[in-house]
This record gives sequence, C-alpha cells and structure tokens, in this order.
Amino acid sequence: QVQVVESGGGLVQPGGSLRLSCAASGTFFSFNVMAWYRQAPGKQRELVADMTRGGSTNYADSVKGRFTISRDNAKNTVYLQMNSLKAEDTAVYYCNAVLFRAIRYDYWGQGTQVTVSS
Repeated sequence: QVQVVESGGGLVQPGGSLRLSCAASGTFFSFNVMAWYRQAPGKQRELVADMTRGGSTNYADSVKGRFTISRDNAKNTVYLQMNSLKAEDTAVYYCNAVLFRAIRYDYWGQGTQVTVSS
C-alpha cells in the first residue's frame, strides 16, 4: 500500500521561506511524476510544480522564480523550496505521486498547511 506523507508547513511572514518535504513509500518503483498542488479556501486545487523521474520540471506561472522543486528518485521523495513567500501562497499543499503501470495511478498525501501572514 502506497503512503504519501508531507511535512514542513507552517506560519511564515511575507518574504520568508519554507521547505516542504514529501516521502512516498510502499512500492519498489520510482514514481514517474511527483508534484505539489495547493488549495486555498474557496478555490480549486491547482498545480504548483511537478517533476518527472528524468528531471523535467513544470511550474505554475505564479511561483516561477520563487519556488524550486527537487526530488530524490532512490528515496521517492520530493521537496518544494519556497522563497519570497506572499500572502496569496497561503493554502494547503498536497503532494502527488504518479505511477504509470499500464494505467495511471495517483497517490495523494493528507496535505500540509502553509500560512503566509505578518
């Protein structure tokens, strides 16, 4: 059974930094894609950044230049370094791990709260 666990959220002042971590366990396979999504109150869940096993990355326009995604394939872990945080970055951040084995399997973490406020 695959488990996805995030950590690293919290309260930070505008302009500050946070680093989120996500560990996926329960499989021998390296996930094809690992990603971070977020959902703010009253809004739909949106993609923040993703990274393929080969190292290709994709970022939402709103976080380009401020957030950096990285991963350790051997450990099935993914990180999100968030710098120059803004109030509008406040949301619950979810880790997503995707495995392609004939069909697509999506695994989600429980989410971690990030609050940017003075």
